[in-house]
Amino acid sequence: MLDKLIGPVTGLLDKFVEDKDQKNALAHEIATMAEKQAHAVALAQIEVNKLEAQGNWFQSSWRPLVGWVCAISFGWHFFFQPLLIFILTYVGQEIPELPDFDMSSLLTVLGGLLGLGSLRSFEKYKGVSK
Repeated sequence: MLDKLIGPVTGLLDKFVEDKDQKNALAHEIATMAEKQAHAVALAQIEVNKLEAQGNWFQSSWRPLVGWVCAISFGWHFFFQPLLIFILTYVGQEIPELPDFDMSSLLTVLGGLLGLGSLRSFEKYKGVSK
């Protein structure tokens, strides 16, 4: 939009500014105004990108949270639940209905998480990440 205004404005300079050097300086200033504006916008966007790249607690903690949920679920399914069933059976108690997890979904999530984890380790090894 600013580029469309440059031609008519520089044409008005002929009517109002008599000094040739001053007229050329003003025409140059007007012609470079769009570039200066675009440069300022790009610098502002760079600052926003820097702030977003820092991240926050929520962004950086989702992967460990999912890892802990998977670890606790695996621990329950493969260690604590069988141990609890064994102990209750041994002491003669009736075994209540214990929660069971859909291990196929859990394995899918954990496999993806571990796959991403190995890529992250590779990035750290190559020095790509912090």
